[in-house]
Amino acid sequence: MRTTKNIEVQTMPLAFPLRRRALLAALPLLSAPAVLRAQPAWPSRTIRFINPGPAGGAGSVTARIVMERVSAILGQTIVIDDRPGAGTNIGMTAVAQSAPDGYTLGLSSIASNAVNKWIYKDMPFNPDRDFAAVSLMVLVPNIMVVPVSTPADTVAEFIAYGKKRGSIDFGSVGAGSSQHLAGAQFALATGIDMQHVPYTNSGQLNTDLMEGRTQVVFQSISAVAEMVKSGRMKALAVTGTQRLDAFPELPTLVEAGVDITSTGWFGVVTPAGVPDPILDKLHQAVVAAIADDQVRQKLSMLGSVPRSSPTRENFAAFMQAETMKYRDVIKASGASAN
Repeated sequence: MRTTKNIEVQTMPLAFPLRRRALLAALPLLSAPAVLRAQPAWPSRTIRFINPGPAGGAGSVTARIVMERVSAILGQTIVIDDRPGAGTNIGMTAVAQSAPDGYTLGLSSIASNAVNKWIYKDMPFNPDRDFAAVSLMVLVPNIMVVPVSTPADTVAEFIAYGKKRGSIDFGSVGAGSSQHLAGAQFALATGIDMQHVPYTNSGQLNTDLMEGRTQVVFQSISAVAEMVKSGRMKALAVTGTQRLDAFPELPTLVEAGVDITSTGWFGVVTPAGVPDPILDKLHQAVVAAIADDQVRQKLSMLGSVPRSSPTRENFAAFMQAETMKYRDVIKASGASAN
């Protein structure tokens, strides 16, 4: 008797060659279920989480806070892989092209999964087809900041200053970013001539604002909170739907008389094709992580609003709604990354 792929096969006498050949031909079919049953339960090895933005940016920090807890829940290491560039397209292309086995996750955002399809002529992936939605993690309102030298202490005064000046440069971390979209919406709502200046990193963006080379930035709160508190730049308003605990004295843009809200967000996606049982387990882990008091406190300190999705389908619908919401904003502003 001999053993092949854990299945015992009796050695057949030469007098029965046809029966022997038929049995051998059936071996792959017999052994396949046994191999599948032997696959280890997910996750059995390190998971890679691709952040398509810069290391130290709001997305990277958010991912590290949430994934640290998800890692503990799943009992498996999660490594953050920062891959910035091309308005998140480089990192998200890597996500889309990864094996659909649950061992590669990606940080979805307003740029990668809502706006880029409208501003890039040649997208390297299809955001509606190439990803599986897992859950939202946070909403990220921005803060409107200006140089200390600006002769305006309120939004109304800044609008008057901008119109008198004739042209305003506003910076962002790239075309399609939440900073870019907030600036485009502000320009449309106020009638100010505002020119978009994209940067490759938030550090240089903040430096140029403080030195007056740009006149306004609608920046991530986590990126400028310390600079505002230390008096190196002035904050005029927040772009979300409500005031924030970190800056309770700042009005929303709506309260300041500009009828717009602009809120970024970060969520979790995988490559399309990951099996539903893995996606369900991952969704449950992310929801549990966002519900954790310590995680919520850390995210809130960044100026973010912790928010998970009740179902995977809910997050998919959210991303689709955001895509359609900003189509008209991009069209009206004429924004393009090409």
